[in-house]
Amino acid sequence: MRDSIRIYVDFHKVDGEGRLILSSYGTREDLAHSGIELKDGLVLTFYSDDADDAGNPDDLIVEGVVRYDDSLKQWVAVIDWNAIKHVSDNEERHANKKE
Repeated sequence: MRDSIRIYVDFHKVDGEGRLILSSYGTREDLAHSGIELKDGLVLTFYSDDADDAGNPDDLIVEGVVRYDDSLKQWVAVIDWNAIKHVSDNEERHANKKE
């Protein structure tokens, strides 16, 4: 996964095709704060709050491709639901590469 700006999403807010709907307050705030303007084909890293078994923060992350849905009149992101990982999964993988 790219080292990039992370944009908040609500993984429960999806359309009928299983795409993330990019209209939540947190999403809009992160986009504005990062100066990102959505456009078709833009690849972003999305995250949502989560925790490990001990209650420590361990966000869920996934890359997605931004699309504008004309019928819904809103921005969505196409993601691979099987590719969602915890931040700690990436950190463990990077640590293992360094050894």
